[in-house]
Amino acid sequence: MNLEHINRRHSQEIDMYYRSNYGISSRLVKFENLTLHVEVLLSRKRMRSYAAIAAEIAYLWQQANHELSNAIGCKIYFVDGYQNPLKSELFKSYISVNYDARKGILFQRNYLN
Repeated sequence: MNLEHINRRHSQEIDMYYRSNYGISSRLVKFENLTLHVEVLLSRKRMRSYAAIAAEIAYLWQQANHELSNAIGCKIYFVDGYQNPLKSELFKSYISVNYDARKGILFQRNYLN
C-alpha cells in the first residue's frame, strides 16, 4: 500500500476543505493490523472536543479511501498548532513532535465483547 499516494489524494480531494474551513489537517502515518494511524494538526482554535474531531476524521479517512475500507479502528494523534506555532511548523516539515492528545476509534462496536 502506497501511503504517499493515499495522503496526496486525500490532501487534494478532502483535506483541502477541512484545512480552509476548520483549520484541521490530517495525514496517514501507517496502516497496520487493520488499524489506521493518523496525525491531525489543529491550526485554529478548536470549537469541539478532541473526541468529536477524532471520530469525524477517522470515519472520513475510512470512507473516503477504498484501500482503507476494511479498517476496524483508528488511532488519532493531535498536534495543537494554535497553542504552539512552533509545533505546527515542525509538523509541516515532517519533523517528529510531541502529541498534545491521543484518541482511539473503533468503527464497529461488535469487535469488542
